[in-house]
Amino acid sequence: MSGDRVLVVLVEDDESLRAGTVQALQLEGFDVAPFSAAGAALREIGPEFGGVVVSDVRLPGLDGIEFFARLREIDRDIPIIFTTAHGDVSMAVNAMKDGAADFFTKPYSIDRLVRSVSRAADKRMLVLENRRLRSELEGRTKAGWMGSSSLASRTERIVHEVAQTDADLLICGAQGTGKSHIARLVHDLSPRRNRPFVILDPGVFANEEANVLVYGRDPSIALSRSGMVERANGGTLVIEALESIPLDDQPRLISLFDHRSFMALGADRPRNVDIRIIGTTTSPNPSEEMAPVHDRGLEGRLSGITVILPKLIERRDDIPEMFRMFVAEFERSLERSAGDLSEIEWQHLVNHDWPGNLRELRMFAQNFVLGLTRLAQPATPGAKAVSLQELVGNFERTLLEDAMRRAGGSVAEVQRSLDIPRKTLYDKLAKYGLQARNFRP
Repeated sequence: MSGDRVLVVLVEDDESLRAGTVQALQLEGFDVAPFSAAGAALREIGPEFGGVVVSDVRLPGLDGIEFFARLREIDRDIPIIFTTAHGDVSMAVNAMKDGAADFFTKPYSIDRLVRSVSRAADKRMLVLENRRLRSELEGRTKAGWMGSSSLASRTERIVHEVAQTDADLLICGAQGTGKSHIARLVHDLSPRRNRPFVILDPGVFANEEANVLVYGRDPSIALSRSGMVERANGGTLVIEALESIPLDDQPRLISLFDHRSFMALGADRPRNVDIRIIGTTTSPNPSEEMAPVHDRGLEGRLSGITVILPKLIERRDDIPEMFRMFVAEFERSLERSAGDLSEIEWQHLVNHDWPGNLRELRMFAQNFVLGLTRLAQPATPGAKAVSLQELVGNFERTLLEDAMRRAGGSVAEVQRSLDIPRKTLYDKLAKYGLQARNFRP
């Protein structure tokens, strides 16, 4: 494959059709590797194959369906598009149910084939990019993503070991210690890494349609709608802030924990789901530790494996290292270079108690890159004094503008990243005259 051109492996035993398809695909800008038999093509495809396979169903020797099975042994995500005669349609349909990208009956339109190949190539590129990102993530894990202290290293080791299991998990820690980040990390390092990752925030239960949002709606009563639980099937469901979930909504979640099944609105029978459940909480209840599991609440049912995240003040040696990591992150995302730390900033970094933990330190690093941490430093002689209210206002506006810019104008994304109530966010956007449409691409 040359440059950014997509490689198409074409397997077709009809010589004239193969030659014509090769020419048409090359004219559309694809690189094409033609084969008359699947066995020869199979020897040219490995796990890092970045292209698309187009194959006939009926082939001499190794047929298209067996070829597909062999490809899935190499990599389940290699995209294959089948071309078939009318009599082979049922086989092609079954192959699509098993994960084939598309199929066409002969004779087929080259334009349609080109569109299908392009879609499959884009999807393949995304799969490989996500794998590279996960590989980098694992590398960072080995390099010390929580710091170098003995407490951080111990927590890292526990998280890495827990990720390899498929057991439910409870993550405990004070506000800002990184519970959501650890939940995502456990998923990305687990065998379920290629499956859905769904976060259930307790704020959902304040919605009048909470049951539909969480559990879905059966088509027997209205337009079918899948809920968050069903969308997590095969992957990981993270339930955040277990201690904040209303008591009235806990029994259905407990049933989900115990039976891995749920009732959609209007359904006459429960639906089974294959999910790993990760819960996060800031307030585990020690008084429940001696109670039988069936008598405990949500936390108790997930506490078989518990990861307790330390506060930042408990591992002060990690603060400078974590600060440097966050600064590098924001230098990349904001496309600007940070200045040198002043004496005042350094003293704040090493002496502050960081009650907001990693979240507060990360915010300080962002403000440092933006130059906002210098606003509160002593002014030069003769400079006009700036009131505290003005400083806070300038800081808040800059922070909101940056968050809106990074989120592409998505208010929901800004709300999640800043972790503030939606109404408060709308009030502040109105206060500073910031409109979402001005930040959309």
